[in-house]
Amino acid sequence: MKTTDFDKYLDAQLKNPGFRKAYDDLEEEYELAKQIIRFRIDRNLSQAQLAKLVGTSQPAIARLESGNHTNLTLGFLSRLAKALDLRAELRFLPLKPARMASAGGGRKGSRTPASTSAV
Repeated sequence: MKTTDFDKYLDAQLKNPGFRKAYDDLEEEYELAKQIIRFRIDRNLSQAQLAKLVGTSQPAIARLESGNHTNLTLGFLSRLAKALDLRAELRFLPLKPARMASAGGGRKGSRTPASTSAV
């Protein structure tokens, strides 16, 4: 992959701890957008073509791909996945690694769920 001036700029900025933290905090928000763009391009679809398959407008796809994806519904994500010949999966993961309970030290019956899948 060809390195661009932006890539060099980003690499330099990521050396700043404050910038790195802000960048990392936003990464999850943009991961969905990156995946949608990648799958759409891999299938040689324009935003307008994908929008037609999903049953929405091209500007809605553009907003989604820009990372502006507030108020998404599971129904919309399911239609989007189907249009891209994919299966959507929603997972809940712990924010911090679970601590191991000492033998017999934990509450009886308590447990920490690792993940939940849906859609």
